[in-house]
Amino acid sequence: MTVPLSILDLAHIGKGETARDSFAASVRMAQLAEEWGYRRIWYAEHHNMPSIASSATSVLIAHIAAHTSSIRLGAGGIMLPNHSPLTIAEQFGTLASLHPGRIDLGLGRAPGSDQNTLRALRRDPSSADSFPQDVLELQAYLRGQSRIPGVDAIPGKGTDVPLYILGSSLFGAKLAALLGLPYGFASHFAPQALEDAVALYRREFQPSEQLAEPYVIAGVGVIAADTTEKARDLFEATKRNRVVQMVGRGRSFTDEEVELLLDSPAGRQVMQMLHYTAVGNPTEVREYLDAFTERAQADELIVVSSAPGRTAWLRSLELLAEVSGLVPA
Repeated sequence: MTVPLSILDLAHIGKGETARDSFAASVRMAQLAEEWGYRRIWYAEHHNMPSIASSATSVLIAHIAAHTSSIRLGAGGIMLPNHSPLTIAEQFGTLASLHPGRIDLGLGRAPGSDQNTLRALRRDPSSADSFPQDVLELQAYLRGQSRIPGVDAIPGKGTDVPLYILGSSLFGAKLAALLGLPYGFASHFAPQALEDAVALYRREFQPSEQLAEPYVIAGVGVIAADTTEKARDLFEATKRNRVVQMVGRGRSFTDEEVELLLDSPAGRQVMQMLHYTAVGNPTEVREYLDAFTERAQADELIVVSSAPGRTAWLRSLELLAEVSGLVPA
């Protein structure tokens, strides 16, 4: 690979597992990823989702950071409409103070939850409208240049934690360009606007104190296995798991019922989310990612391995590291 590789860890809670099991698996993966040579690992804020354990994102980052030594860790992302900028500045200022030079802060505009959960979070649905202003307020706290007289983020002031704008539409691309911040596109689950968003971001980018040139991180799914046949089998299992989780709400289904779900309009929409997924043996996966990097005009890839089962998940990431030259094959 000619660009750095990073990982998005969804902190998945597998069938028969607890959140504690998920955290233990995330620690183990982070320790291995550090050895394998990945640049960073990000964790995403999701709420009220039985299969994802990263709702308290900053707490999870702190736990992983305490069990690793050098790999960068961060949020991919924090859904800023759910929080006050001061609170996030304090949380990530604390992380940066404990683990200097290792903490990233990716920011998203979506709530990361449904309307009922949004109410439970005590958030106003219109909070997303102030996202650009909230990003600037947050950035000012971290730089020690508070926009609110007499209010500082402690910890946080002067830590200058690097910010990333995350998105899956032209809005995020335009904002990242205007603010001169790195841009992460969620092509691993929202592929439709990838090329248009990246082109807009690069065209309209304005240099800033944080960043002189545009920098794009693109998300992509990866299922690598020792053989093509094994990878394809894993991908078929992934598709079934995903459609049952998202369309069937986790209920039990027969094989015939799962096939019907896959062929339904909702099922096809879920399958579209997996559009950018590298599947195959290590060589095939590398060739796919090389082509994807060019198509996305990416400066860095953040990969999501949805391979079912912990062993296949780790093996997928290990094979990718080896074939990409992160570790001697």
